[in-house]
Amino acid sequence: MRADQASGASTHSESGGPAAPRRARPVAGLKGAAARTASAALAALEQLAGGLGTSMLALIVLAGLLVSVLTIPLGVGLLLTPLALRSVHALARRERDRLSRWVPEIVAPHAPSTRLRAAWSDPVTYRTLCWLVVHATLGLLLGLLGVLIPLFAVRDSTFPLYWPLAPEDAASTSLGFGVAHTWLDATSVCLLGLGWIVVVLALAPGMARLQAVPGRRLLTAPPGADLSLRIAELTASRAGALDAHATELRRIERSLHDGTQNRMVTVTVLLGAARRMVARDPEGADELLERAQSAAEQALGELRTVSRSILPPVLADRGLEGALSGLAASCGVLCDIDVDAPERCAASVEATAYFVVAEALTNISRHSGAHRAFVTVRGGAGRLRLRIEDDGHGGADEEAGTGLSGIRRRVAAHDGSLTLSSPPGGPTVVEVVLPRGV
Repeated sequence: MRADQASGASTHSESGGPAAPRRARPVAGLKGAAARTASAALAALEQLAGGLGTSMLALIVLAGLLVSVLTIPLGVGLLLTPLALRSVHALARRERDRLSRWVPEIVAPHAPSTRLRAAWSDPVTYRTLCWLVVHATLGLLLGLLGVLIPLFAVRDSTFPLYWPLAPEDAASTSLGFGVAHTWLDATSVCLLGLGWIVVVLALAPGMARLQAVPGRRLLTAPPGADLSLRIAELTASRAGALDAHATELRRIERSLHDGTQNRMVTVTVLLGAARRMVARDPEGADELLERAQSAAEQALGELRTVSRSILPPVLADRGLEGALSGLAASCGVLCDIDVDAPERCAASVEATAYFVVAEALTNISRHSGAHRAFVTVRGGAGRLRLRIEDDGHGGADEEAGTGLSGIRRRVAAHDGSLTLSSPPGGPTVVEVVLPRGV
C-alpha cells in the first residue's frame, strides 16, 4: 500500500501537477526582478536628466560668481557679487525642490544673507558654494553620461534597421568607429548597443545617487541648525489641519441638522398622523404613509450624500483612478483624466486628492467659462502630484470664496503644497503635491 502511494505520488509529480507552480515561481520572480531593475533605471535616468539641467545652470552661475569676485578690486564686483550670491541660493533652492521629489525630503537651512560681509561669515554660504563647484563639474559629467549612454544604446541597438540605408562611408558606431557594410559588422554594433543597455541598467541608479549626494549633504540644514522656521511651518500646518477638521465637522452637523433631521421629524409626524387616521380614514392614512415613505427615502439619500462626503466608498471599491473617472463623467464640462499612480496612497491622502479634484472641477463648471478640463495625476518617489487645468477665462482668486482656500487647508493638513496660476484670459492651472503617506 505504501509503495503504491509512493508510486502514485511520483507519477503525479512527473505529470507536472504540483511541480508546475514550483517551476513557474522562479520565472515570475525573474520577471518581477527585471521589471524592478528597468523601473529603477528609468527613474535614475530621469534624475540624471534633471540634474543635468541644474548642473548646466550651476556652471553658468559659477562662471558669473567668479567674474564678480575677480572684478571686486575694480569696484564692479561689489555690485555684481550680491546678485551672483542670490543666483547661487536661488539655484540651491531649485535643487532642493528637485531632490525632494525623491525621498527623503531636504530640510532647507535658514535663509542666507546676500550682503558680502554677512555672507562670507555664514557657513551656509560656504556649503552652498562647495555644492555649486561639485555639481557644476561632477554633476554635469554624470548628467551628460546619463543622457548620452541611453542615446548610444538606442543608436547602436537599432543599427541593423537603418544600416542598409546609410552611405558606405557614414556607417559607424556611437563611439565613432567606422564599420564595414556587412551584416556581421551590423550585428556587432547591435551587440554593442545591448552592452550599453546593460550599462544603463547596472550603473544608472548608482550614478543618480552619486549625483544627488552633494546636494543632500551640503544643501540640507547642518546638525544643530536652528529649525524654528520649519517648526513654525509645521505648527501652522497642524493648526490648519485642526481648523479644516472643525470646519468639516460643522459642515456635517449642518447637513444632518438642516436636512436629514428635518426629514426624519417629518417621517415621525406623518407616521403619527397616519396611525391616528387608519381607523376612521384608511385612504387618508395611506396617503400619509406614502408621504412618510417618500420623506424617509429622501432622508436616506441625504445620509448617503453626507457619508460619501466624509470618505467616498468609491475610493475603496475602484481606487483613485476609478473615483476620478466618476467625477469626470459627472463634470459640467468635458474632462480628460490621466492617472499614473501605480502605488496606493494612504486613505486620507487619496480622499484629499479626490476632494481637491472634485472642488476644482466644481469651480471650473461654475466660474471659469471653460469648455474643457484636464486632470493629470502622477505618483512616485513618495509623492502624489495633481494638476487640474482648464481653458477658461482665468482670473481665479483664492480670496473670492471659490473654495480654493478650503483646498489649500486640506492640502496643508498633509504637509503638501498648492500652486495656483490663473492669469486673466487663462488658462487656470492648479498643481498640488501630497506626500504618499503610509
